[in-house]
Amino acid sequence: MKAIDIDGGSGPAEALRLVERPDPVAGPGEIRIRVRAAGVNRPDILQRRGLYPSPPGAPAGLGLEVAGEVDEVGDGVTRWSVGDRVYALLGGGGYAEMAVVDARHALPMPVGMDFIQAAALPETVCTVFANVFEAGDLQAGETLLIHGATSGIGVTAIQMAKAAGAKVIATSRGAAKAAAAQALGADLSLDATADDLEGAINTFGGVDVVLDMVGADYAALNQAVLKRFGRWVVIATLTGARAEIDLASVMMKRVVLTGSTLRARPADEKARLIAAIQAKAWPWIASGQVRPPVEATFDLAEAAAAHLRLEAGGHVGKIVLIV
Repeated sequence: MKAIDIDGGSGPAEALRLVERPDPVAGPGEIRIRVRAAGVNRPDILQRRGLYPSPPGAPAGLGLEVAGEVDEVGDGVTRWSVGDRVYALLGGGGYAEMAVVDARHALPMPVGMDFIQAAALPETVCTVFANVFEAGDLQAGETLLIHGATSGIGVTAIQMAKAAGAKVIATSRGAAKAAAAQALGADLSLDATADDLEGAINTFGGVDVVLDMVGADYAALNQAVLKRFGRWVVIATLTGARAEIDLASVMMKRVVLTGSTLRARPADEKARLIAAIQAKAWPWIASGQVRPPVEATFDLAEAAAAHLRLEAGGHVGKIVLIV
């Protein structure tokens, strides 16, 4: 099969190259997917730079989400058959013509959905569900604040929160991105380069949950706008991992500060998460309420260009490789 490798093990986007590798084989409890499209995510960039290695037991290659057809079923798998159209969460190896995955980590593609749209879902939907709805315990009628709202995770979080009956405040950089977040359903969309974020958010009524992909630069803001019993969920630290926290405010407001990563979770925990998503969030996807926009597509051989597009930061939504 053809797959993307990193020349030298790590490096700039230009280090990505198309190579041939042996076809993987589905083991017990696994399925092999003939990949038709693969999502591109920031963890892929970190891995390419040598900063985010594959967890033990995971494929070493890039790519955390794919969509395609099942073309091999391992021993003990009864849910899937050859030819089934699925999208799946991977530990790695999605930038390839074939990918092997734990059969429990795949979901059926809704009727009428294409592979490109489906490949934009697994990593982001799992991340949002685990952090906003499980760790953050977002409820209908509450308000979610999303920083980096036009990223792949951000646009998915807007749609999932609205589907769940919550209100959404979005922050992004620039008037065009703020307009895009509002068009996706945000009740209040703010331009972080021009608006008084704290004033506008508190005028709106404050927030119950913060989904924070920014980190240090917004720590003071998050503390200032969280309501009593608020939940602050950190999933990335783009502006730094060290921040000053007013512990007295945490105590007085009874704030919960938490965070997580997805890739390194054990297989059983990922299977539990996928099952929970199928029960609650899959109907939102099947009905079209959750359809994160795809900003751009690239052929598999153009993976370097896809990484450069993501690193440039001007996108709204997802970037997908066509295999």
